[in-house]
Amino acid sequence: MNKKQKRWLKRILIALAIFFAVMLAEETGLLAAVFGDPGALYASFALYLIPYLIAGHDVLRKAWRNIRRGEAFDENFLISVATIGAFAMVFFPGADPHMAEGAAVMLFYQVGELFQSYAVGKSRKSIAAMMDIAPDYANIEQNGALVQVDPDEVAPGSVIVVKPGERIPIDGVVTEGTSELDTAALTGESMPRHAQMGDEVISGCINMTGVLRVRTTKPFGASTVSRILELVENASEKKARTENFITRFARVYTPIVTLAALALAVIPPLAGMGAWQDWILRGLTFLVVSCPCALVISVPLSFFGGIGGASKLGILVKGSNYLEALAQVDTVVFDKTGTLTSGTFDVVEVTAIPQVLNASAMAEGAETARVAAEPEPTGIEAPDSTLLEASSAAKSRARAPHNAAENLVLEFAAHAEALSDHPIAASVRRAYEAAGGVIDQARVSDAHEKAGHGVAATIDGHAVLVGNGKLMKAHGIDCPASGGAGTILHVAVDGAYAGSITIADTVKDDAARAIEELHRAGVEHCVMLTGDRADVAHAVGSQLGIDEIKAELLPQDKVSKVEELLQASRGNLAFVGDGINDAPVLTRADVGIAMGAMGSDAAIEAADVVLMDDKPSNIARAIRLARRTMRIVWQNIVFAIGVKVLILALAALGVAGMWLAVFGDVGVAVIAILNAMRAMRVERV
Repeated sequence: MNKKQKRWLKRILIALAIFFAVMLAEETGLLAAVFGDPGALYASFALYLIPYLIAGHDVLRKAWRNIRRGEAFDENFLISVATIGAFAMVFFPGADPHMAEGAAVMLFYQVGELFQSYAVGKSRKSIAAMMDIAPDYANIEQNGALVQVDPDEVAPGSVIVVKPGERIPIDGVVTEGTSELDTAALTGESMPRHAQMGDEVISGCINMTGVLRVRTTKPFGASTVSRILELVENASEKKARTENFITRFARVYTPIVTLAALALAVIPPLAGMGAWQDWILRGLTFLVVSCPCALVISVPLSFFGGIGGASKLGILVKGSNYLEALAQVDTVVFDKTGTLTSGTFDVVEVTAIPQVLNASAMAEGAETARVAAEPEPTGIEAPDSTLLEASSAAKSRARAPHNAAENLVLEFAAHAEALSDHPIAASVRRAYEAAGGVIDQARVSDAHEKAGHGVAATIDGHAVLVGNGKLMKAHGIDCPASGGAGTILHVAVDGAYAGSITIADTVKDDAARAIEELHRAGVEHCVMLTGDRADVAHAVGSQLGIDEIKAELLPQDKVSKVEELLQASRGNLAFVGDGINDAPVLTRADVGIAMGAMGSDAAIEAADVVLMDDKPSNIARAIRLARRTMRIVWQNIVFAIGVKVLILALAALGVAGMWLAVFGDVGVAVIAILNAMRAMRVERV
């Protein structure tokens, strides 16, 4: 409990102690003995007024303030009128006193309100924990000393120092050091992540072990932690249709029941159907029961608990409207790269034709360039007879898995792709460097990309082509048909086909489990849309158990396909993606789900739900959580309305008294709040 809640509880406990002391004095006849008759009645009135005002002075003040603003009809007004009316019954001759019930209604109403405040605070904790990820400072090294500066002041490209125990303040790349990172606040993942030189790290993670030097890649305002904080702050503004309905319902319902209570108190006695005090008491009881606290409190609390529970799992839901939409999803559409696969391309196979690579002219030119480029002796003599022997020596140094001819194919491709920013080019260079090679751009001249086909370059005086089958065909070079699940780069040297490099994107560890769990959760249709080749897409799709696969799609084709699927879907459609080109589809889908750890800013901005750990298996957990939250919401609505309607009918008939009215208001609200708090429990989701 916070300080305000503790003061609130103390006030209620004092009021309850006085209330029960007065009740004991009244029931034992002590008041009658001291004050006589009718003095005991007025003494009881004054004494019950003490706990009533201690507990409810703020409710009376709110009701009066709202009346002055023209916003009278709320629960404060209903409770104030009902309890004041109960005390006022003392002035009706022949009426039974109801001061105890009036004080009890106010006391237990405050107990319910305190309970609600505690429940809301508890459900906020998991989201508030996410708010704690905001860093207070960043360490910049100046003149050999660390200086703490505001993260907003750190420019992209600056090197910051993160000591053990500190949060990473800004997204960046590790330039020095190794450590373990606690990512639980962002991803819900309990296991720490290893970070070393070259790894990307995101803001909000806690550095656990070693000192890291990080070169920032974004300004603080565009970093992960800033985006998350902004999304969390805006989440409460986007309400579900059910939540909006309850709000609108309460606005109409409250004045109607107030007028109904007034009519119940006035019309029957005017018609000669009984004594005024009896019908006024029925009207007051009707008012207490009719208070819509259970609905107004429990429905938003259920949604809030669901959003808080999701954040514990590393799932950021941007509003209760998206949680409601997620509960009705029956079709999930996936992008492939970066969503079901890791999004990092690796060389998995190299093939070569040694006869082409053994040409003496090529060997002499490349060997001369290689020897000239090496800054110091390697300790291994490379025979000057053939280039293949030199490549073999390089392979031996690097313990690479390729033979000499394959190394040479990789060497030509890496140099041709030396200046390209494409992920496939980067994977080729990475594989070459992993085999011990060093790219020397002095060996490369006249390199230029062939849009959509590949790259052409002159290396050591030899014309090299690296690209797809279309590039080979355009230059009249025969190449074998592409096969297998991967991207094939064909390599030609001086107009002759020299070999190929297969590059593949690895499937995420939990991708197959994600599809299986989605089907188990009731999702009828899992679809994969990708711009990749059909054979690659079908290989991945069949491995994962995808129901429908559409490949070789442009971004606009994805939107068109999603439109078709939306028409065919009986429920809602969710699209899961991570790239900039996925933003239009994420916006068009009923629910857009983005990968938050490595996804693009555009995708995260366009999405309705963000998976902070990039695990597709969490989609099924999010859907199950959303469906459970909606079940809890409707349980509370049916229970609260059902009980209230029953007790309202009994109150109108004069069967229900003020004590039953207390249960109908406070009791129902407490039960509904307890039920709503279940939405925060995610252990079994």
